[in-house]
Amino acid sequence: MVDNRDSEQIRHDIAVGNTALGIELGSTRIKAVLIDSRHTAVASGAFGWENKLENGLWTYDLEDVWRGVQSCYAALRQDVLASYGIELDRVGSMGISGMMHGYLVFDENDELLVPFRTWRNTITADASRELTELFGYQVPHRWSIAHLYQAILNGEEHVGRIAYMTTLAGYVHGKLTGQRVIGVGDASGMFPIDSALCDYHPEMVRKFDELVSKKDFTWKLGGLLPRVLTAGEKAGELSLEGAKLLDVSGKLKPGQLFCPPEGDAGTGMAATNSVTPRTGNVSAGTSIFLMAVLEQELKAVHPELDLVTTPDAKPVAMVHCNNCTGEIDAWVKIFAEFCEAAGVTMSKAGLYDLLYEKALAAAPDCGGLLTYNYISGESITEIDEGRPLFLRSPDAVFGLPNFMRSQLYAALATLRIGFDILTESEGVTLDNVYGHGGYFKTAGVGQQMMAAALKTPVTVAGSAAEGGPWGMALLAAYMKNRAVGEPLHQFLEEKVYHNASWHKVMPEEKDMAGFEAFMRRYTKALAVERCAGDSI
Repeated sequence: MVDNRDSEQIRHDIAVGNTALGIELGSTRIKAVLIDSRHTAVASGAFGWENKLENGLWTYDLEDVWRGVQSCYAALRQDVLASYGIELDRVGSMGISGMMHGYLVFDENDELLVPFRTWRNTITADASRELTELFGYQVPHRWSIAHLYQAILNGEEHVGRIAYMTTLAGYVHGKLTGQRVIGVGDASGMFPIDSALCDYHPEMVRKFDELVSKKDFTWKLGGLLPRVLTAGEKAGELSLEGAKLLDVSGKLKPGQLFCPPEGDAGTGMAATNSVTPRTGNVSAGTSIFLMAVLEQELKAVHPELDLVTTPDAKPVAMVHCNNCTGEIDAWVKIFAEFCEAAGVTMSKAGLYDLLYEKALAAAPDCGGLLTYNYISGESITEIDEGRPLFLRSPDAVFGLPNFMRSQLYAALATLRIGFDILTESEGVTLDNVYGHGGYFKTAGVGQQMMAAALKTPVTVAGSAAEGGPWGMALLAAYMKNRAVGEPLHQFLEEKVYHNASWHKVMPEEKDMAGFEAFMRRYTKALAVERCAGDSI
């Protein structure tokens, strides 16, 4: 973390609560970030976790949710104490963000009815297709409403007993505050949003209720969904029970203000200052998604493009892919095991840097190598089940640089397919793409690959490694500190990013040509990936 002031001012901010806290539940890590009055990250804590494949479904235990949230907050509190000699007992404002979409449903006693079904599950093809046709609006496989309707189509017994449904961020927020609310960006991954109303699309809600009316459920959809709030609105306070749940040390006082819980798409927009039309950002970690803030609604329905919103309800086209760095991480683990077996000591970060930088020495087209990073299915390419593959012809140039570049390219390939539809079919123009997430941690490498893949300049800020939790803290700070009538984009531009350092990489012709060659092989051989799912 970088801060040019002496620690006395930071200590003062912490002591009087002139801070904001963001906690984000990501796919492989739960992280908390505390920012000071200049919106600089001054402390953090993290907890690693993994989803599990149980009975054919990707899930997380809710017990692990709380173990992770408590652990990452405890680590942050310890970081504050060690760095500044202060016991953290208050923050000026706070917010929760998490993986979007999925299926979390509870009964009237707040009991979880079925294990959490995450965004990673691609089991809702029938529901997605029927609802898209009914609404005339793209409903992706992972959206909460698709999971609900698929459960209805499947005749699952629990559906009639649902009292409410929410997202992961909405669930944690509710436990800490007692409020069943959700930020509009996160809500847009549950059910279509009318941006003019900043609420669920009323006509589509009516159509859904009519669709399932013969089932004689005791509920209506509007009663199941959490109440929608936009950025800047207050979303409750930390309750006494919530304070004890979050901070097991008992130091944190109740009464801390909360902003609306948001999805990781919205925090990514805040963390990259991409909340105005013609701006876009890519969050690249376990999954990868691109958000393009639109100047106008899309002309047609595209299965490859989702419609979500910014945290202040502007329409956004989203290209979402389930798989990004997971296969890269798996290979890095293999190389780490080799280092250990060989008696070579190397840090995890150092090994990532070494392997990423090797990719820079590769042939622009990866020397004929081909990789599929599909740990799970991908709706964009109509792959139901993931089977990671590495392929090469006998005459391909097989070496470490080409191998690593093929891994980095594969992480972007499905995104590129959706991006082409956005730019070529819909004519959407982006002046720049901002990147954040683990894919960009090795300076310059991920940017160069993505600039080639998207044929667009890619910019990363110095705060990119903090990513979503920092973006969530910014939304919490906006809620508490904004001037009357001050829009989110103005707050970010004038109070957060006015002195930010950005690193822009322009696409190079040789890299763009190399990625095009890779994509020709990639799309042609998708039949092999489908066959692998049927055969293995």
